[in-house]
Amino acid sequence: MSEGHAPVLLQEMLDALAPRNGAHYIDGTFGGGGYSRAILDSADCRVLGIDRDPDAIARGAELVTRYAGRLTLVEGRFSQMDTLLENAGETGSDGVVLDLGVSSFQLDQAERGFSFRADGPLDMRMGRDGASAADLVNTADEDMLIDIIGTLGEERFARRVARAIIAARPISRTSELAQAVARALGPAAMRQPIHPATRTFQGIRLYVNDELGELETGLTAAERVLRPQGRLAVVAFHSLEDRIVKRFLAERSSAAPQGSRHAPERRDHRAQTFRLLGSRPRMPSAAEIARNPRSRSARLRVAERTSSLAAA
Repeated sequence: MSEGHAPVLLQEMLDALAPRNGAHYIDGTFGGGGYSRAILDSADCRVLGIDRDPDAIARGAELVTRYAGRLTLVEGRFSQMDTLLENAGETGSDGVVLDLGVSSFQLDQAERGFSFRADGPLDMRMGRDGASAADLVNTADEDMLIDIIGTLGEERFARRVARAIIAARPISRTSELAQAVARALGPAAMRQPIHPATRTFQGIRLYVNDELGELETGLTAAERVLRPQGRLAVVAFHSLEDRIVKRFLAERSSAAPQGSRHAPERRDHRAQTFRLLGSRPRMPSAAEIARNPRSRSARLRVAERTSSLAAA
């Protein structure tokens, strides 16, 4: 079922999660099922797979049958994993894995509108609810587009791109948006290693799906559901995501400020609910990047839950 989808940093994720018999795990971004299948093959354990994309849940039906009684799939957001876990009859979990961003299945399906490599409707929604990318680009004012493209897309020429999008309205296809951005950035941009529309598509996709807000809420949900010594493993693909994960774990781990003789210990810092497993993120090997170029920007951060109570 994971044909066309290569799970990134798969062995590193398994090493980090260390699945064991009788334990329970949450795959918060089920996607093609690669992580869930590897976890279930590694130990006689149970997995709750979560995905907001109904197509992913439908594709996973075969795996539910294969791992009878051990894999439960639910359509939903990983930010709601505590509620979804309770609804599944579980009281806690021994590991949570998150593979952030858009899946290969979504990128490769032109009708989903995530990529400019094949023309399709400008949608970009991971689920089926809420406003689409077309709704956004055709209704947002210039300042809003500048903020989305500049902040979330990290595009230096966000103002120029925003004005080009407004001039090109109405926009309903991925090719139309890509062409508007390319015209705004000029011929020189087409000679760069990445397509000039890459950052704009990234920013719009992140906004449409509230991916950074989902990540922040999801991390605190994982903090609540993980049992002591449970592992959290998060794969991020760009700096905005990785920065949120790094900051969250630093604030809640032994890396948090403990005070010194020059600055007395603060009494208001959070409980140390996580212990970092490694000071640096794990990255794909050259061999993996050669096999799967999409893995090149992946960063895996891992932490272990302590016995401290999560903040209310």
